[in-house]
Amino acid sequence: MTKPEVGQMAVMPDAKVLEEAARAASKGGLPPVDKWDPPFCGDLDMQIRRDGTWFYEGTPIGRPKMVRLFSTILKREGDDYFLVTPVEKVGIKVEDAPFVAIDFTEDDGALTFTTNVGDRVTADSDHPIRVVRDEDGEPSPYVEVRRGLEALIDRKSFYRLVDIGEVRDHDGAEWFGVVSSGTFFPIAPARDLPD
Repeated sequence: MTKPEVGQMAVMPDAKVLEEAARAASKGGLPPVDKWDPPFCGDLDMQIRRDGTWFYEGTPIGRPKMVRLFSTILKREGDDYFLVTPVEKVGIKVEDAPFVAIDFTEDDGALTFTTNVGDRVTADSDHPIRVVRDEDGEPSPYVEVRRGLEALIDRKSFYRLVDIGEVRDHDGAEWFGVVSSGTFFPIAPARDLPD
């Protein structure tokens, strides 16, 4: 990435850094962004929408490989998101979660999710499923993918989770939820379930 002049926005990440991230991603690995703490260089006109679409300067990024590449250098600090390299960090906007879980498989008691950027993650105590309800009670389910980055579980996958859900005791109350890798993930209080 090139450091912006005062008053300018950061520009797209440097090609060499993207090549290194691409090599890591092609081998199934990820760059160690959690170990990088470069200086902040400004905000980039990049946004990830709730549906998982990445935009640069108001235009959707139409190349899946480029989106995958950017996703490998994404880092979250508190409520803020950044694209990072060993030497620079630029801010981007994320409307909800940076990824969308578009499918999952159930195998030997484990739920493994696939995201829109090609990540695969098995829900467990390190990669929890959580559900947030808005004021109208509409659920927004998430699964942690990596390093504090979550995927919004898409509607069809959430309906499938509900189909395999069960009621269990959780924190002294009956909850409806799902089990993966031996961990129970509550979705809703059992008393809120329709008869």
